[in-house]
Amino acid sequence: MMIKKVDNLNEISDFKQLWKAPSSRDFVQCVSPNPSYSSPGESRGYLVVYTNGGLNQMRAGICDMVAVARIINATLVIPKLDRRSFWQDSSKFSDVFDEDHFISALANDVRIVKKLPKELKAETKALKHFISWSGMDYYQDEISHLWDDYKVIQAAKSDSRLANNNLPLDIQRLRCRAFYGALRFAPHIESLGKLLVERMRSNGLYIALHLRYEKDMLAFTGCTYGLSTIEANELTSMRENTSYWKVKDIDSKEQRNKGYCPLTPKEVGMFLSGLGYPSNTPIYIASGEIYGGDSQMAELKSRFPLLMSKETIASVSELEPFVHHASQMAALDYIVSVESDVFVPSYSGNMARAVAGHRRFLGHRKTISPDRKSLVQLFDKVNEGKLVEGKRFSDMVMEIHRRRQGSPRKRKGPISGTKGKERFRSEEAFYENPIPGCLCRIGNFGATNSVVTM
Repeated sequence: MMIKKVDNLNEISDFKQLWKAPSSRDFVQCVSPNPSYSSPGESRGYLVVYTNGGLNQMRAGICDMVAVARIINATLVIPKLDRRSFWQDSSKFSDVFDEDHFISALANDVRIVKKLPKELKAETKALKHFISWSGMDYYQDEISHLWDDYKVIQAAKSDSRLANNNLPLDIQRLRCRAFYGALRFAPHIESLGKLLVERMRSNGLYIALHLRYEKDMLAFTGCTYGLSTIEANELTSMRENTSYWKVKDIDSKEQRNKGYCPLTPKEVGMFLSGLGYPSNTPIYIASGEIYGGDSQMAELKSRFPLLMSKETIASVSELEPFVHHASQMAALDYIVSVESDVFVPSYSGNMARAVAGHRRFLGHRKTISPDRKSLVQLFDKVNEGKLVEGKRFSDMVMEIHRRRQGSPRKRKGPISGTKGKERFRSEEAFYENPIPGCLCRIGNFGATNSVVTM
């Protein structure tokens, strides 16, 4: 009887550990401006922004453009969303975001208008591709000088136009106020998103799995492991015929061995099992259409039968307004992922980075980032019969990921040895980890700062 009690206690302890969030180490939100921060100065002109990419690429770009508008004393025109990318989404800003809230929430930071004034529509605009990862000097000098000749500056792209680091604290905090507070999803998205969270919660604690195993991602990364020859050729053809994907010749095996490929659904199942999650764990699949469909999902589903998605927990009529709008569908996944008990991304794309950063901002909710390079070595050993799934395999998986669960840490700088643009590209994205900038230890700056919640 005594042994059974100990076993039960061990089971309870193991269960709690599976879901336990990392310690926040006294880090709290600190996003309020410094006392010297002033209301927006006199506007020198209008900043028109054309965003690019998927939902989270656009979100980051929009918030960076809020900061740029502040830096160059511009009135920001509500940005135009990307309608030409792979997703071909016709949604406008107000279809995806709460436009009025965005304007009012940033009223003390930047002037924002819904449309360019009629009298300026015919004006010659300064069409500019802002240099990627630029700092204050670039915008205060080169870009601000454009006001001498133009009343409207048009940004052709918005992604990665602002440096991750070495910006004034008030600019960094403004980016966070914009990203985590002002850029709220439109009411109809928020409403259904919260309903999906409630339905997942009715099954108990749940994992949100961002399963980045869609056709476009596999084609872009050149990852064909586990696919048939026909499927691999289809992805190669897609990459070769997509003009704005610059890299065409990719060694799939090399990509996988370096950890550059999304985990396959089967590999995700092995990973979650290795971490100790039981087969009755509810898992929300946040993704678009999985390449290979049911055949690719079969092994994951055999391990974890309680796989759910927006398509299975929402009715056809509830989803009908969203189905032809990729950005709005992605927004639903974003909400459920941010609110999950555990978030696991199979690949470090824009969505994964944004959710991970948001979860850090909201109190370092548990986010397990797979070490794909180490994992594929273990998976290959299992496939070759050199290792069996069991305690040893599980211990190895858990040890590899002991420090990859979303605990507070400083944002990573550039990779050693990189130079020029690659140096900036290699830095950890600001919105993936807002330390330093928007989270600080209690007692340092946090006592007087406002709190942003979902």
